[in-house]
Amino acid sequence: VQLVESGGGVVPAGGSLTLSCATSESTDDINSMGWYHQAPGKQREWVASITGRGDSTDYADSAKGRFTISRDSAKNTIYLQMNSLKPENTDVYYCKMDLQSGIWTVIYWGQGTQVTVSS
Repeated sequence: VQLVESGGGVVPAGGSLTLSCATSESTDDINSMGWYHQAPGKQREWVASITGRGDSTDYADSAKGRFTISRDSAKNTIYLQMNSLKPENTDVYYCKMDLQSGIWTVIYWGQGTQVTVSS
């Protein structure tokens, strides 16, 4: 199982970025996918989630109105569109997948992608 993230980079405050997370797993086995961010020395924090079929989304309060999570089932890829970025959004962003494996739910993480917002 692989999660391949891309799309991070350096952007000025007020700018936008779109993160991508591609997986080889089929939609039927995915319970949900989501994005988290983590600053050095701090706990990883949830940003947004989407169901395996892409029919429901949820956001942290800090992400509502500025970030949009979406899914392209044909490409087995989720996206995080981030608008009106602020310097405090600078972090490493991780993709997470909850995969159903028999009676078990197995969690997978991507390698992380750095987002840097300059002031």
